[in-house]
Amino acid sequence: TKHVIKNIPWTTSKNFTVERGQQQIEELISTWDIHESWLHHSEFLEEEELKDSKRYHYRACWGLPTRRKPVPRATANVYFVIVISKLKPDTAPVEVFYRLESSRLIRRPEQCQFREKWLQDIIENKIACTERL
Repeated sequence: TKHVIKNIPWTTSKNFTVERGQQQIEELISTWDIHESWLHHSEFLEEEELKDSKRYHYRACWGLPTRRKPVPRATANVYFVIVISKLKPDTAPVEVFYRLESSRLIRRPEQCQFREKWLQDIIENKIACTERL
C-alpha cells in the first residue's frame, strides 16, 4: 500500500509571524503518526537574515516520560526552519524544512513522512552513550 505523506497548508510570506510559524509547526506535528506517550514542547530559537531570504529557526524537544521516571533519561530534538524568500511574491507560501539533531539530512514535510523510530533511535543512542561513560 502507498503511504500518504501528511502535510498542512502553509501560510504565505505576507501573513507569517514568529507565533504563526510556531502554531503551524505544532499543526504539522499533530499530523505525525506518533504514540501519545511521546510529549514535546516547541520553541522559537532565532531569526536569520540572508541575502535572498529570512530564516526562522525553531526546535521541538521530545521525550518519553513515565510515572516511574517523569523526567526522561534523554530527549530528542527536531529542528525546523521556515524560509521566507525575498525573491518570490509575498503571496507564495513559506518553505519549511526540518532535521533531526543526530543528522545533517534536511527533510521537507511534503516529501517525507516523519517516523517515530527516528526519535527512538536518538534517545536509545544517547542512553547507550551515557551508560558507556
